[in-house]
Amino acid sequence: MARIDFGGVKEEVITRKEFPLSRARRVLKNETVAVIGYGVQGPAQALNMKDNGISVIVGQSKAFKKDWDRAVKDGWKPGKTLFDIEEAVQRGTIIQLLVADAAMKHVWPLIKKHLEPGNALYFSHGFGLVYNELTTVKPSKDIDVIMVAPKGSGTSVRRNFLEGVGINSSFAVAQDATGRARDRCLALGIAIGSGYLFPTTFEHEVTSDLTGERGVLMGALAGIMEAQYDVLRKHGHTPSEAFNETVEELTQSLIRLVDEQGMDWMFANCSATAQRGALDWKPKFKKATLPVFDELYKSVKSKKEAARVMRSCGKPNYKDQLTKELNRIRDSEMWRAGKAVRALRPKNKAVAITKNTKGIGGRSAS
Repeated sequence: MARIDFGGVKEEVITRKEFPLSRARRVLKNETVAVIGYGVQGPAQALNMKDNGISVIVGQSKAFKKDWDRAVKDGWKPGKTLFDIEEAVQRGTIIQLLVADAAMKHVWPLIKKHLEPGNALYFSHGFGLVYNELTTVKPSKDIDVIMVAPKGSGTSVRRNFLEGVGINSSFAVAQDATGRARDRCLALGIAIGSGYLFPTTFEHEVTSDLTGERGVLMGALAGIMEAQYDVLRKHGHTPSEAFNETVEELTQSLIRLVDEQGMDWMFANCSATAQRGALDWKPKFKKATLPVFDELYKSVKSKKEAARVMRSCGKPNYKDQLTKELNRIRDSEMWRAGKAVRALRPKNKAVAITKNTKGIGGRSAS
């Protein structure tokens, strides 16, 4: 492990230099990884492992025709590398449980009865295990229980891999029945395309993840954007101007500077007027939102959020309700303006992504 200084606190991380792809292949040489669920994370992790030379099969219910058809389109062969869930579990030695959190309660009985001593049960989120009174996921003591949680959507996991860069992931070992759980976990982390891995626990991962998704990463970001857009429109600014000053400049310019070298770097590369205003108003926004984040964290820790997910997402008509909610966002003036703005962006025809099968970076990671 490398010890890295994160803002004055030293933490241990695993890099591809310390755990190269060649080592991951050796660890997984005699394993068959069964990816259960071909929805959000499943396609990216399965395809990345396949491209990295790992033996992978997919388990997907035919009842979800869209996901089954997507797997077939991606090259998985029914009866050879694509099976129903129960048969995939029987054929696998490492079972990657990548179905939606709310679906775990329904899928777990199909998986549990086919797990054998020495198998590994893999998660990419702590939800199923930490909230097992809701999901019913309670593994027996004779299997490894591990987690690799990429810090990004499945789309980003696959895109970063194809572009030759890694996505950072957290990892955890909840149960080591074989004495090989850690090696299996890290090997899978490298095989799915992680740039580096940092240790956590299942509970810490799910708590930070649920807080982040509801907060800065999605919920807060969307809410703040809508609030600023509405204020600008109320005072007579055009939709294009309100959208550009709220979303477009953030996503196409400023956030890229933050990504490069941090918030101070972004501030330093803006006008003096922008710097002064940002520095003066930042404390006000922090003071205004801190109580909301405290409330959010308490809601996650108390398991209220998990219960809400299971209750809402498990309803038979949930997909119809979700579509209505997403359509309201899509059809709002703000995001209709956004569609028009995006259509006006200059097209970059010089960049093309090509699939590599030599591991991340288009070169041997060994």
